[in-house]
Amino acid sequence: MPRRVLVALPLLVILAAACSGGGTTGPSGTPGPSGTPAPATPAASEVATGVPSAVPSPGPDGDPAALGRQVVEGMARGDFTGVEALFDETMRTALPEAKLRELWDALLGQLGAYQGTGEVRTATQDPYTIVLVRTDFASGPVDIQVTVDSAGRVAGLFVRPVEAGSPAPGASPTPAPSPAAYVKLDSFHESDVTIGAAPWALPGTLSMPNGAGPFPAVVLVHGSGPNDRDETLGPNKPFRDLAQGLASQGIAVLRYEKRTKVHGEQTAADIASVTVKEETTDDAVAAVGLLRRTAGIDPEAVFVLGHSLGGYLGPRILADTPDARGLIILAGSSRPLPEVIVDQYEYLASLQGSPSPDIQAQLAAIREQAARAMSPDLSPTTPADQLPLGVPAPYWIDLGRYDPLATVTTLNRPVLVLQGGRDYQVTAADFDGWKKALSGRQDAAFHLYPALNHLFIAGQGQITPAEYEVPGHVAPEAVADVAAWVSKVNATAP
Repeated sequence: MPRRVLVALPLLVILAAACSGGGTTGPSGTPGPSGTPAPATPAASEVATGVPSAVPSPGPDGDPAALGRQVVEGMARGDFTGVEALFDETMRTALPEAKLRELWDALLGQLGAYQGTGEVRTATQDPYTIVLVRTDFASGPVDIQVTVDSAGRVAGLFVRPVEAGSPAPGASPTPAPSPAAYVKLDSFHESDVTIGAAPWALPGTLSMPNGAGPFPAVVLVHGSGPNDRDETLGPNKPFRDLAQGLASQGIAVLRYEKRTKVHGEQTAADIASVTVKEETTDDAVAAVGLLRRTAGIDPEAVFVLGHSLGGYLGPRILADTPDARGLIILAGSSRPLPEVIVDQYEYLASLQGSPSPDIQAQLAAIREQAARAMSPDLSPTTPADQLPLGVPAPYWIDLGRYDPLATVTTLNRPVLVLQGGRDYQVTAADFDGWKKALSGRQDAAFHLYPALNHLFIAGQGQITPAEYEVPGHVAPEAVADVAAWVSKVNATAP
């Protein structure tokens, strides 16, 4: 009997099962997006079946392109043992046969039945060759990225959306999305910057209003997934909307590539010890410092805006940046992340009607993993496969010591919380948590937008992950409310 698979779009970023190499999305990670990962569809899908073949050899004459296609087609045949044999030692540890099967099952659950491979493209990123295999599924194509090392072994595996300017053979190029109507391109300019230093330097973009300044400024902190600076998810770029929308209203904005995107291979090598400090907070702190040293920026008016996972970690980031002026939380959870992950899976299961026995069993396993991750007795040696999303125990132990609500109450700085009413990843329960923790605070403000989803893009009807594939822009009212709040706080002496 084919097994039915439940796939969620988790809030939490998990290094794409320790297999990155520079992609922007992964089948297990998300909103990310907001960068979040390639969105899951609410429908389950049958998995590929087949008898494993003999262990395959590397591509002909060490050809990375042939090896990349071999990996994808091997997974499609169900030959996970053979594909694992192509991995380097780090990949075999991070993504053994059982995990590889789960990864493929998740991808089928997200995108529907596998329909074949197409164009293969390669690029050199010493000492690796990046191979992009166009792979067709029932709901459309994706690029499966296979990172090949100099010895001809697979050192990374990732799933990327088909990007603008990278059409399938014979197809017309997809135009880059136009700026939102509230963006005034003649009112600001953008420049490349670098956040942090070697070995973790990150490329970024500074959107600076035209004029002498000094201007208030905002650092954008990503949601889950190895996001790019625009927090790209499908055709949507919410961080680009925010940056250019705020810059059009006289507020400088810094956005940057996430560490798990730029330095995926290095991060994956240390996955057993990585926490959100290395993944997110260190780079956000460095970004605040860069803005405060930048000519034309008011060093006393630098704000942190965190979306999704970035919003959850916002109080922790501000606790590490005493010079930041205030905090803006967009769809940040106020509850423990394992609890939020369970809610997401349960919501997706509800979209399928009466859950099958297989899905009920999966939900039960997810609840057990979440309870284990939140236990004060969690051991650093607990196997990762007994924890949510296969993430090692040190990550959860670190988060177990962090209480966002307790932390935010210790911050003697203004806080703005925004929440979409149609968001199933972070919900009204999280919004209410922030409101309760900050009740009575004159320097706290809250906005709930009934029509907006997790990306703060408007929609209607019951929300499903497929909505993230519909092009849109961050709602103008959300951009306007952030701009007005920053201007108001900036006009008030700290």
